[in-house]
Amino acid sequence: MIDPTTAFRFRPIGVVRSPYREKFAVPRQPGLVPAARGELHLIGQYNREEILRGLSGFSHLWLTFVFHQVMGENWSPTVRPPRLGGNRRLGVFATRSPYRPNPIGLSAVRLVNIGRRGQQWVLTLTGIDLVDGTPVLDIKPYIPYADAIADASGGFTEDLSMPPAKVEFSPESREQLACHSDAYPDLETLIRQVIGQHPQPGYQRSPAASRIYGMYLHRFNIRFRATDTGYQVVSIDDA
Repeated sequence: MIDPTTAFRFRPIGVVRSPYREKFAVPRQPGLVPAARGELHLIGQYNREEILRGLSGFSHLWLTFVFHQVMGENWSPTVRPPRLGGNRRLGVFATRSPYRPNPIGLSAVRLVNIGRRGQQWVLTLTGIDLVDGTPVLDIKPYIPYADAIADASGGFTEDLSMPPAKVEFSPESREQLACHSDAYPDLETLIRQVIGQHPQPGYQRSPAASRIYGMYLHRFNIRFRATDTGYQVVSIDDA
């Protein structure tokens, strides 16, 4: 029997590079923003070709990662999920909150490519929900016949699904978007998909034109506000 005081140490096998510079912009689940493209850079003794042998035959991967931005912060047995407006407490094990007894997460992502740049092995991924710099502990292949459970139930989340919101651009943000279209051809799609997922907490979801939100994507500070019909991007500033 395992001693409950036993501590385990794990080494990251790689680091994620993603357009998300902060938690606020990250979608609440993987796959919700298909345009979110990132890379997993293998590091140290795990940066080798043979460790990836056979992986290219899979379309999706499971990534086990560390919520590194909350390391050292206290966890609680109950949390207030933002999707529930922050006014209802649930057991932490019934949520995907990063504030956990052990701050680790699990994410299913699409594998686009495996390639080598000089001495660096890189996995190109889409649909990611990971902050830039996230340490990854393990990679496992997604196996459709075993991992897709047709009759699974989603608990409290079944009542929370919302269609993507309509996202419009102000004249100023349209001009700024055009200036960066060559270097970031998918920036408009990424912004639409991220903001369309209603990134603000549930208790701030009613339209308030005076409230301006901000998020960082790639090197840009995206400022936007809620409207009666969805959202409007106010500006796209180079940060």
